[in-house]
Amino acid sequence: MITPQASEPPLAAVRRRSMPLVFGAGAAIGVLGGMIGLGGAEFRLPLLIGLFGFAALSAVILNKAMSLVVVVAALPARLATASASAVTAHWTVAANLLAGSLLGAWAGASWAVRMRSSTLHKVLAALMVLMAAALMLTHLTTVDTLALPAAAQVPLGVAAGSGIGVVAAIMGVAGGELLIPTIVLLFGIGIKTAGSLSLLVSLPTMLVAFARYSRDGSFVVLRAHLRFTAVMAAGSITGALLGGLLLGVFSELVLVPALAVILLVSSVKLARHE
Repeated sequence: MITPQASEPPLAAVRRRSMPLVFGAGAAIGVLGGMIGLGGAEFRLPLLIGLFGFAALSAVILNKAMSLVVVVAALPARLATASASAVTAHWTVAANLLAGSLLGAWAGASWAVRMRSSTLHKVLAALMVLMAAALMLTHLTTVDTLALPAAAQVPLGVAAGSGIGVVAAIMGVAGGELLIPTIVLLFGIGIKTAGSLSLLVSLPTMLVAFARYSRDGSFVVLRAHLRFTAVMAAGSITGALLGGLLLGVFSELVLVPALAVILLVSSVKLARHE
């Protein structure tokens, strides 16, 4: 079982003492995510490992903490812009996905704390490739509903939720990149409402993953680097807000493939990381 360590490599410790660097890194990730309507957690993870020198599991837990802060900050704004009636009308969709995602999050966190570090690096690299594919699918193609009967939607929703919960727990992300196309595809809901529903699913799913990580003493890294986490989370939120203002300035036909390439390059580096 991997146990996150409070101490880190000397170079990483020096970097973390530079809070402007930490804030700036979080803001840069937030801007990238904000310009395409994401929180940017999938880009933050390789940064935590590659630039700041955290071990894989430590990076996942820190990423999860920051993702939770970003989701909590984004939820009121998202619900304010979306029709409350439109969201509450589809509460059964959120419940359907949660029936799977809560179990998936618990299982994913359980697997993560038991993996060897080298194995976790490779799993994270593979999941980043999945995120790159989901990014391209969601933003560069039209996701049409499958028009399935309710009898098929429910079990498929539980299965999809389970898989997304596992991925979100292992990577420390909110999972919106996977939740939004799933909601559109399986349930035929508009993408704006799907975005709000994804946050309602993400929040309890992340809390369950946190609860599982806490059972193994995994929060030692969070306590040891609380200032680092708070500063980078603040940068992420600031960057996401700025990125939202820049929405449409850069064509998604250029921006999304560029971000997908970043994920793919990061996945290769992560797979080779020691």
